[in-house]
Amino acid sequence: MGVAILDMGCTIQCPHGGKASVVTTNTTVKVGGNFAILATDVTTVAGCPFTLPGPKPSPCVTVQWSGPAQMVKVNGTPVLLQTSVGLCKSPEGAPQGPAMVSGVQTKVTGL
Repeated sequence: MGVAILDMGCTIQCPHGGKASVVTTNTTVKVGGNFAILATDVTTVAGCPFTLPGPKPSPCVTVQWSGPAQMVKVNGTPVLLQTSVGLCKSPEGAPQGPAMVSGVQTKVTGL
């Protein structure tokens, strides 16, 4: 059974409440009315309030994705699925926790 494909209509947040934005290169394939998100799309985070112990801010600034679709691709690039894992990272590239995805369309699925 397939898993929902992530699209530009879903909401992505870092574990500290920062809002993620996706810049997609997909301008051809829509799922549930919005463009599908690709494994190679750039995801940035804004508004993360996370601070390490002490005075140094260490906000989440990017999301690195793993576990894209194996069988569904757009122009040769895999789409992201609801089961794909987004790892939020600091400016130094340190992992800071998993991205939280909500509002995922359920009409189109993939493997």
